[in-house]
Amino acid sequence: MSVPARLTADQASALLPQLVTLLQDVVAGGASIGFLRPLPADVALHFWHDVIGEVARGSRLLLVIREGDQVVGSIQLGLCLKPNGLHRAEVQKLLVHTAARRRGLGRVLMSAVEAEARAVGRSLLYLDTEPDQPAEVLYRKLGWTEAGAIPDYACTPDGRLHPTVLFYKKIAP
Repeated sequence: MSVPARLTADQASALLPQLVTLLQDVVAGGASIGFLRPLPADVALHFWHDVIGEVARGSRLLLVIREGDQVVGSIQLGLCLKPNGLHRAEVQKLLVHTAARRRGLGRVLMSAVEAEARAVGRSLLYLDTEPDQPAEVLYRKLGWTEAGAIPDYACTPDGRLHPTVLFYKKIAP
């Protein structure tokens, strides 16, 4: 299994076609990550351009994992840049290609994003996820603490409202 790599904006730009394909696959597979089905390539491309801009500005970290030359997973860390929040960051968009699931890539990406958070001095991480999905099970197994749930928070890719569960994890910097 490959080791996740933190990408620069230029490196991410070079992988744009693969990142678009990954996002489209995950949404088509039913992941509730902010998009509806079917996800047009131009919408996915716009999303990744925004992410790359934040990577370039230093407000976001982007990690990918590859099998061979193919990107099969990614995860992001949104860095709080406010003076009173420099200790925290939001874990976002854990994506694993549907053909690469059930092999531990989500666990590997979560471990890598925690290490990156420590490296940039963050000691509190938080995230949200759709309940009763494999990601929620993974976060619990990895020691994340549930903070609560918000009803009717987002739509599934097919447009049904669902709650979101908020989690946090304190990590040593």
